[in-house]
Amino acid sequence: MGSQANIIAAGGEKRDSIPKVILASAVGTMIEWYDFYIFGSLAVVLSPKFFPPGNDTFAYISYLATFAVGFMVRPFGALFFGRIGDIVGRKYAFLVTLSIMGGATALIGFLPTYASIGILAPIILLTIRVLQGLALGGEYGGATVYVAEHVPDGKRGYYTSFIQITATLGLFVSLLVILGTQQAMTPDDFKAWGWRIPFLASIVLVTISLYIRLKMKESPIFSQLKATGMTSAQPLKEAFTKPQNLKNVLISLFGATAGQGVIWYTGQFYVLLVFLQTILKINPKLSNIIVAYALLFGMPFFTVFGALSDKIGRKWLMMAACLLAVVTYLPIYHAMQRAAGNNVQTLSSVRNKVTGAPTLTALTIDDTGKAVPAKEASSPNVPMLVFLVFIQVIYVCMIYGPIAAYLVEAFPAKIRYTSLSLPYHIGNGVFGGLVPLIGVYLCESTHNIYAGLYYPMIVAGITFVVGSLFLKETYGRKIWDEVGGMK
Repeated sequence: MGSQANIIAAGGEKRDSIPKVILASAVGTMIEWYDFYIFGSLAVVLSPKFFPPGNDTFAYISYLATFAVGFMVRPFGALFFGRIGDIVGRKYAFLVTLSIMGGATALIGFLPTYASIGILAPIILLTIRVLQGLALGGEYGGATVYVAEHVPDGKRGYYTSFIQITATLGLFVSLLVILGTQQAMTPDDFKAWGWRIPFLASIVLVTISLYIRLKMKESPIFSQLKATGMTSAQPLKEAFTKPQNLKNVLISLFGATAGQGVIWYTGQFYVLLVFLQTILKINPKLSNIIVAYALLFGMPFFTVFGALSDKIGRKWLMMAACLLAVVTYLPIYHAMQRAAGNNVQTLSSVRNKVTGAPTLTALTIDDTGKAVPAKEASSPNVPMLVFLVFIQVIYVCMIYGPIAAYLVEAFPAKIRYTSLSLPYHIGNGVFGGLVPLIGVYLCESTHNIYAGLYYPMIVAGITFVVGSLFLKETYGRKIWDEVGGMK
C-alpha cells in the first residue's frame, strides 16, 4: 500500500477513493453489458421482427449470427480503444466506449422492423451490432485497468472482481427489465412494441453513468507514466511484435481467456437461449426467471473467488473451473433434461405444413415409437433447474473472478490496456460468443440435444492443458513498483 501512497503523493493531488472508482467503473461497464445482452435475451421475440418471414429457423439462426458478429468485432475494438487508452488515458477511452454503446442500443429501440423497411432492417441491425461490439471491445479493458491501477497490490483480485460481476449483473438486469416489461403488458403488446422499452431504457442508464465518469480523475499509474514520459508511443507495435509480450498474449488467450469465454457463455447464455428455451421447450418467461435466480444467487461468488485468488493464487482456480466444466457439463445437462419433464429426445428441422419452410424443432418419442414435436414443458422442476444453472454460474465465478487481476498483472503498465484487451476479447468475443451459434448448428446437424456442449468442453479442455503447462502465477506481483513506487 505504501507504493500506492507514494505515487498518489507524487501526483500532487488527492486521488478518488477506491469505492468511488469501483462504482464509476462498474456502473458504466454493467450498463454496457446490459446493452449488449438485451439483444440476446430477446432472441426468440426479435428474430421474426428483423428477418424475412416464413422460415423461423432461418430467422433464429440469422439473429444468432448477427448476435455473434457483435462478439467477433470485439477484438478490433480492443485494439483500437486499447491503443487510445495506452496513449491518451484510461478514462478518455471508456468515456467514448460508453457513449457509442448507449447510442447504438437506443437506435435498436427506434429501428423499424422488416415488415416496415424490408432488407434494410437486418442491414441496419448488423451495423448497430458492429458498433456495440467495437465499444464493448474497448470498455472492459479500460474499466479493469482503471480499477486495478487504483487499488493496493495485495487486494487486486478482490477489488477487480467487482468489475467481473458487471457482465453477469448486466445480463441479470436485462432479464429483470424484460420480465418487468412483460409483466406490465399483454404478451401480444410486448411482441408488437413492448420489446423496444428495454432498449430505450438504456438512454437513462447511460446518461447517469456518463455523469459519474466525467467527474473521475485519470488512474494514478497512468498519470505517473505520463508525467515521467514512460508512456508508449506505439503500444500496438510493442504489444504484438516483441516476442516475450506476444508470447504472454498467446498464453493468456489459449491458457485462460478462451476457456473462460466458453464457460461464461455456456453457463449463462447458451443455457438460456438454446437449451432451456429452444431444446427443452420451457416457456421463455419462465426460462428467464430460472436463469435470473441462478445469477442472483451466484453473483456474490465473484468476489469470493477474487478474494481467494489474492491468498492462494489465480492460476489453479481458473484451471479447476475448466476441468470441472469438461467433466460435469454432460451430467448437468442430462439432469436438466430430466428436470424439464417433457422427455425431449432429439432436435431436428421439421417442415411447416403451411409454408413448407424448415423449423428447428425439439422432438420427443410417442407411445408408438414415432418422433413428434415436443410440447411446451408443462411442469418443470424449477428449483432443480435453478440449482443446475447455479452450479454453472459457480464455474463462471471461479474462472472469471480472478482473471481480471491475472490479466493486469501479466502485462507492463505502458501497454497494459492494449495487451490484455486483445486476448480477453478474442477469448470471450470469438471463442465464447460463438457458443450459441455453434451449439445450435451441432444439435441440429447431429440430432443430439447435448452436442452443443462438445465445443465448449473441447475449448475448456485445451485451456486446462495450455494453462496448466504454460500459464505463470501472477498474484503477489507489485505493479506499483513498475512506475517508481517503494518496494
